[in-house]
Amino acid sequence: MPHVIIKMYPGRTEEQKKLCTEKVVEALIETLNTDETSISVAFEEIPKEMWKEKVFLPDIIEKEKTLFKKPGYSMD
Repeated sequence: MPHVIIKMYPGRTEEQKKLCTEKVVEALIETLNTDETSISVAFEEIPKEMWKEKVFLPDIIEKEKTLFKKPGYSMD
């Protein structure tokens, strides 16, 4: 605990993913008072044309009550 999944469009470098992972881990340690050994971070690259069906509808719209940060876009 915790396990973080970052879903995004393809195209980020391995260095960007590593830096993002380091910052996420630091934030989790500081804010949740957890051990680094209990944290896992994964990246899922979702093509833009599949974002609505794979992420927006199931993870954002259907789980809106779990969101602490909502996106500033819509998929109308």
